[in-house]
Amino acid sequence: MLTQDTIDAFNGRLTIDLNSIKNMTTGELDRVKAHGSTAEILMRNRELAMFMHQYKFELADALSAISGHTLEDNNKRVAISNQLAGLDGFIATLKRAVYMKNRVVTQQTGPALNNKESKVL
Repeated sequence: MLTQDTIDAFNGRLTIDLNSIKNMTTGELDRVKAHGSTAEILMRNRELAMFMHQYKFELADALSAISGHTLEDNNKRVAISNQLAGLDGFIATLKRAVYMKNRVVTQQTGPALNNKESKVL
């Protein structure tokens, strides 16, 4: 069942084209930075990283425990591999959000730094 929080999260998802950063409004740039900062906090959370690695190890153990080559065993391998890929996809999403934030920050501070350097020279 969908809750209002789920609907709001879907409607508020960040769909940004990195090629159009120069054309974004200030509000959109702030959303990119806030989204990236949140992702950065999650990536630096040691407890979250510990549980994610522990889960990956459990999946790897389950994958190595499958010794047969029946259709059912192969289906289990595919299912567990998809779980591992999903976890890696989640981590890639966090990294992408941090990259987008850093790119926006660099773009916003870049011209200002270049103007200061040219005045000093």
